[in-house]
Amino acid sequence: MGPFMGSEAVSAGVVTRYQLSTRYEKVYRNVYVPRGYRMTSADKAFAAWLWAARRATLAGLSAAALHGSKWIDAHLPAELNQPHRHKTNGILLHSDALTDDEICVVGGLPATTPARTAYDIGRRRGLKTAVIRLDALMQATDLKPVDIELMADRHRGARGLLQLREAVSLADAGSESPQETLTRLILTDAGLRPKRTQINVFDNDGEFVGRIDMGWDDWLVGVEYDGAQHWEDPDVRAKDIDKQAEYEALGWRIVRVSSDMVRRRPHVIVERTRAALRAAGAPV
Repeated sequence: MGPFMGSEAVSAGVVTRYQLSTRYEKVYRNVYVPRGYRMTSADKAFAAWLWAARRATLAGLSAAALHGSKWIDAHLPAELNQPHRHKTNGILLHSDALTDDEICVVGGLPATTPARTAYDIGRRRGLKTAVIRLDALMQATDLKPVDIELMADRHRGARGLLQLREAVSLADAGSESPQETLTRLILTDAGLRPKRTQINVFDNDGEFVGRIDMGWDDWLVGVEYDGAQHWEDPDVRAKDIDKQAEYEALGWRIVRVSSDMVRRRPHVIVERTRAALRAAGAPV
């Protein structure tokens, strides 16, 4: 059972007032979840909508979560667009004037459209965070950069548009994790923006070998971000070793990236990628 309104559950006889106070915990006023329930960002969005008596529009990160964006911290506040509402802890309220084509229904809940959501979250301070969030939203929906640019044109003069436009120019729907986004940004900052993301590789017989996170398929140079599972899971590690050998047999040069390199040694990523491209004959 996810979030529900306590008064409605009691009236319907689903729970008693005693059970409500002992077996459930309050998320917001009159909104409860079972004790120990682990709330996702989408759960928190639904709970906030219930708190608003089902009259608000989900916005910002809550709308992004509803659209399927991953990597949203469930500890961040839920976001609603609803003017003239009393504030409450754990909910960020907006009072923007939304046009009809900036609102849609997702899973029965009103939310800002992907384009409007991108416009909102992409203007918030922090370019890297904005790109990560745009990548995730574009990965989850059919949102295109031009859709966000049109929304920005509609709201000329709004705060944060310069960052939004830069974030859109850096965004890529092929990113499958924040670390992949950060890796791509490190390379882009060094003038080595990958030509493609999620590159499918096939052997000489047309059999699928694997998918490379990002790279230059014209030069057969790829960059792979290895998350914790690639180092800690023996089965995954064994498959990685075999796949690396297959890539190399097909002429690929693969630069492998770790979280430590992203956090502390970005120059190593740049140096190794540039060296691989030079070895392949690329004009860098």
